[in-house]
Amino acid sequence: MTSPLLDLPGAVAGDGIDAPVAAHYGSFNAEQRRLEALEGFVDLSHREVLRLEGPDRLTWLHSLTTQHLSELAPGVPTQALILSPQGHVEHAFRGVDDGTAFTLHTEPGQAAALAEFLERMKFMTRVEISDVSEQLAVTWRPARVEDPYELIPRDRLMAYADAAGPAAGLWAFEALRIARGEPRLGIDTDHRTIPNEVGWINSAVHLDKGCYRGQETVARVHTLGRPPRRLTLLHLDGTENRLPLQGAEVFLGAKAVGFVGSSARHHELGPIALALLKRNIAVDAVLSVDSMPATQELVVDPEIGLHVRPLR
Repeated sequence: MTSPLLDLPGAVAGDGIDAPVAAHYGSFNAEQRRLEALEGFVDLSHREVLRLEGPDRLTWLHSLTTQHLSELAPGVPTQALILSPQGHVEHAFRGVDDGTAFTLHTEPGQAAALAEFLERMKFMTRVEISDVSEQLAVTWRPARVEDPYELIPRDRLMAYADAAGPAAGLWAFEALRIARGEPRLGIDTDHRTIPNEVGWINSAVHLDKGCYRGQETVARVHTLGRPPRRLTLLHLDGTENRLPLQGAEVFLGAKAVGFVGSSARHHELGPIALALLKRNIAVDAVLSVDSMPATQELVVDPEIGLHVRPLR
């Protein structure tokens, strides 16, 4: 669903899964600065939206996901994951309940698989699942500090842009997201990723809730060990006029020690990227990606878990 906001002056479309929305509107550096000043909004209308209705929706979701949802109050935003039995992240979404329905949004191209999984898990539960991506669009407005993500009627996107503008493109949004160390499913993660590796423990996992699929792995790594990999922010050599491709290997000398997910040009930090590295790589080691030197800034502490290990 190509966004109508690509018709705004200066709009340049993104690429890959982000092609349906604008990458920028002429100056992604100026757009970053406006977003940091809590001005304007970002069109994320290519994200896909599901609505879950029925009296059992929250207790049912609570049993399936990493998040505590059984007592979720209306209007409170939340983030949750669905894991494999081995604890690997299969789905990630953000959502909010309005008292009658829980509406969630997820990465482009992910809603069908998520809806299929949820349908299989309904059994006798009183829940109805519908894809409302054609009716609702996602935007991100930094002035809404408590929940910058907003769901609006898709046919009112242009009117929304007139009221909430100026528009900033996805390049600006991604640069700020990467600088915050926030991973994106399927880009900064792979099929082996567990929540502990990418910093989702605090934002999308409730450590005190009851049993859910994959909980054993999450709890074991959190309380007894350390994740095998860790998300890190790479500061790339700015002398090269390029960014590494998604999936590019990260090297320590001649040894591959991880891969790059997303990368961007930040208006203050310069070229940056998120990378998933082997946990035991020294945090002060200078790495290289696509022949560019890269220094590290911690996102996930390699010693995570030690603080709750039992004394011997």
